[in-house]
Amino acid sequence: MEINAKPIDSVNIEVSAKVSNDEIKAGVEKLAKKAAKTMKIDGFRQGHVPVAVVLKRYEKELTSDAEQDILRDILNETLKKSDRKNDDLIGEPSVSKFDRKDKGIDIELIASFKPTVNIEGYEELIPEFSTPRVLKKDIDDKKNELLKMFAPLEKIDEARGLKLGDFAKFDFEGFVDGVAFEGGKAEGYLLEIGSGQFIPGFEDGMVGLKAGDEKDLEVTFPAEYGAPNLAGKPAIFKVKLHEIQERKIPENIDENTLKAVMPNEEKPTEELLEERIKDQIRQDKILKLINEELKPKFAEAIVEKFKFDTPKNIVEQEIDMQFRNAWSGFSEDERKSFRENKETLNKKRDEYRDDAEKSVRLTFIIDELARVRGVKVSDQEVVQAVYFEAYRSGRDPKAHFEMYRNQGMLPAIKMSMIEEKLFNEMFNKDKDDKKSIKKEKAE
Repeated sequence: MEINAKPIDSVNIEVSAKVSNDEIKAGVEKLAKKAAKTMKIDGFRQGHVPVAVVLKRYEKELTSDAEQDILRDILNETLKKSDRKNDDLIGEPSVSKFDRKDKGIDIELIASFKPTVNIEGYEELIPEFSTPRVLKKDIDDKKNELLKMFAPLEKIDEARGLKLGDFAKFDFEGFVDGVAFEGGKAEGYLLEIGSGQFIPGFEDGMVGLKAGDEKDLEVTFPAEYGAPNLAGKPAIFKVKLHEIQERKIPENIDENTLKAVMPNEEKPTEELLEERIKDQIRQDKILKLINEELKPKFAEAIVEKFKFDTPKNIVEQEIDMQFRNAWSGFSEDERKSFRENKETLNKKRDEYRDDAEKSVRLTFIIDELARVRGVKVSDQEVVQAVYFEAYRSGRDPKAHFEMYRNQGMLPAIKMSMIEEKLFNEMFNKDKDDKKSIKKEKAE
């Protein structure tokens, strides 16, 4: 086997190889002999199947397996020639040529490796910011929200129609194509109208109903609905309203409300509640500032400062992802052109290359930042995050987790969690460190 390996840059190696038919045949026979020792075929005792029979029956499958073994051999030889380890590889090699010819196979591929990332001096790029102010109005508004949340519900006696903000106690049953579907029925269900808990159109359709009224609501399940058998389908919900309830918000916070709002406090007070609210609002504002201003500014600065070669296969994957995300925004004529003309498709894909390069570089920088700062996310934390997401969207948590696992999305979710944890820790901690330094200098 003739193998030539040529570095493209510090992390990508271009490999060309010529494999003779004799080498492929030898690989097929080797696999056939191994299979014959364990294979069971009618008419032969297990382990005593003639190699010729195995070759005749499974020649196609054995040839495919032998070709995969040859690709692995080429990769192993490339690692030896370039003095690299298998652990240095990142992703699968990108095979650009696999031409079967009379004398054998011509192969071309690119093997990519993890880049070495030096982020020395990154601290200088962390943007300074002032802690957001919390106004008294912010605290009062949040306090009123809590009062509303914990205020008791009371049935209204007046004969008026249901309105946004009311709580409806009602029965319902859903039908698709005239057939009731599983999970689409309930009795005495309590729902806040306008909360958005039900599919679009449902709650708005109930507005105006009076206690005792019945109505057929015509709605359509969202295309991205969790249950595939219902997604995007029109449905009719038969509803019967029993009673309307509303919250009776107290003018002042009493002891019972304080205990309900702060169940873990031994002696809850209104002053303590306001302090807690103030801290929470401040944290929310800091988080918003980090996500909308500080993180983008810092990311742009570090990607510009720390430049290094990126693995081509990972960049191509990122381009594919960005292109897929943009697909729905293309016109039908553009999509048709992409399907029919490979040159047009490649030209459009290349428009995403610069952003993809930056995105991949940022990923490796963040990974190195997390390592340097000791920021980690356990697999259990990932499971909890996915389960929590499922609970919020009303999906089965185990099925939701399996879906992500089967789609290979768990590493991306973990990376996203590490990134969020890293930036929150970095901006808050470094701001406190800078404050301490300034204070020491002043003293």
